[in-house]
Amino acid sequence: MKIAIGSDHVGLELKPVIVEYLKELGHEVEDFGAYSKERTDYPIYGEKVAKAVIEGNYDCGIVMCGTGVGISIAANKIKGIRAVVCSEPYSAKLSKEHNNTNILAFGSRVIGSELAKMIVKEWLEAEFEGGRHANRVNMLDNM
Repeated sequence: MKIAIGSDHVGLELKPVIVEYLKELGHEVEDFGAYSKERTDYPIYGEKVAKAVIEGNYDCGIVMCGTGVGISIAANKIKGIRAVVCSEPYSAKLSKEHNNTNILAFGSRVIGSELAKMIVKEWLEAEFEGGRHANRVNMLDNM
């Protein structure tokens, strides 16, 4: 898979861990920033990753900030994006199976690196179930 990844300055410590983990799993990863610990604004990176995914250049995206909430809200502003912020693997898995999420978000101040890897793994391995869920996802896309 080709995965777009981004974070603000707060997510910067966790991001390289996730990039390396994704590469170990055999995925191609592109980092959309931030690249330094200098204070920056999470909407910039949520938008960059979301646009890269929606343009079809990447299969999915992963974003992080302090809580994951702000950057997921930013990503969700882009039509067609269904970003989910998760702090545990079960919700990540079901978000893909039931909501066909295309961006995963989490907070570097909320979870550690090992839990983040577990969340990423569950989310990437999950598959959209379609069926009754497809109608709901279409409803979301048409809002």
